[in-house]
Amino acid sequence: MAAPMEKTRHPGIYRRGGRYVVVYRGADGRQRKESVRTLDEARKLKSARSADVARGEFHPLSRERFREYAEAWVERYQGTGRRGFRESTRDDYRRLLREFAFPFFDERRRRRLSEVTPSDVAEFISWLCDERAMADLEHEHAVARAEAAGQRAPRKRRTERHLSDSTVRNALNPIRACFATAVREGKVRHNPTVSATLPHREQVRDDDGEEVRALTREQLAAFLAVVHSRHRVMFRLLAATGLRVSELIALEWRHLRLDGSEPAVRVRRAIVRDRVEPPKSRHGRRDVPLGPELVSELRERRRQAEWNRDEDLVFASLAGNVLSPENLRRRVVRPAAEEAGAPWAGFHTFRHTCAAILFDRGLNVKQVQRWLGHHSPSFTLDTYVHLLDERLPEPVSLVAELPERTTVQPVPGLGASGAR
Repeated sequence: MAAPMEKTRHPGIYRRGGRYVVVYRGADGRQRKESVRTLDEARKLKSARSADVARGEFHPLSRERFREYAEAWVERYQGTGRRGFRESTRDDYRRLLREFAFPFFDERRRRRLSEVTPSDVAEFISWLCDERAMADLEHEHAVARAEAAGQRAPRKRRTERHLSDSTVRNALNPIRACFATAVREGKVRHNPTVSATLPHREQVRDDDGEEVRALTREQLAAFLAVVHSRHRVMFRLLAATGLRVSELIALEWRHLRLDGSEPAVRVRRAIVRDRVEPPKSRHGRRDVPLGPELVSELRERRRQAEWNRDEDLVFASLAGNVLSPENLRRRVVRPAAEEAGAPWAGFHTFRHTCAAILFDRGLNVKQVQRWLGHHSPSFTLDTYVHLLDERLPEPVSLVAELPERTTVQPVPGLGASGAR
């Protein structure tokens, strides 16, 4: 039985056990109660609620469970920016909510939407960083999948499962966006994720190689020599343009400008998880120049192709459908890369190789950023700084740099060595 409420000298504030209860009426005239730990918090809460009601800004706190609200939210969320919300991101949000957020906030905490606090969010992040807890969670998911499929539950389990800092950050992203929407809709008054501190742990690498690796010219030549002839022009295009594989498989013949003085690939869309989507940012929408040899090869490919209408795919399956990057990686890229002496190479390696070639040709960071469709030059520089030449050039000679009629006058008081 709940402890009785005792009056205090402050109207509308009562003491019940070790907490204080604030009683007030909302805009609809209904009596409402909220409890806090201290008298000072109760006085501030009473003042805030009275002001909200007077301004017509009072919204009763939602009694929905976090999971109920989040499941409906993720299906209707449209983002907050001008670019909208990608369906592939919606898929990621669904998966992250099911895999991490719901087991913590619903199954373990049974939290209402309005009851989730910054402390709960901090515990959630700490839980994600607990390798034993993540191993247990992985096993729970495996058992649930096996039971749903009518299979025997797996007995083998890992003792530890490490989530990277980026995975922890991604797991928090849908929760952050969900509460931001709840605040805008008046379901809750504060977003508990706003001040969340994410981990920045030192990464331990087992190798000393660069994170971003490009093919050498010899490796690229060897790959193009051994790869199946049906796919050779596709990989030549990848290495020459730096397209993402999602952009490559979405190319239609109408996206290639093969005539005129400035032939180019017009990047206007990508195929991600079987969905056609616009480029990731406005910088992804770009025209990438094509060299004359590649133009000739693409013209010949179209002439011989069974699927050669403007709306047909440039690189299609034998049935004219979208290629599967995973199948290509397993059946085409991996065998050719191993034979070329680069078993680590994947689709993105050709993008890195293109960047290396562009920097070697003397293009600056801004030009490479536009070529590759990165969102900022700083990202391009951070990604490829190790490709740049660190050696210092010859000293600057003003005599050589300035016009002939300009003479460099000696500075009074300085000797030939430049010292006083």
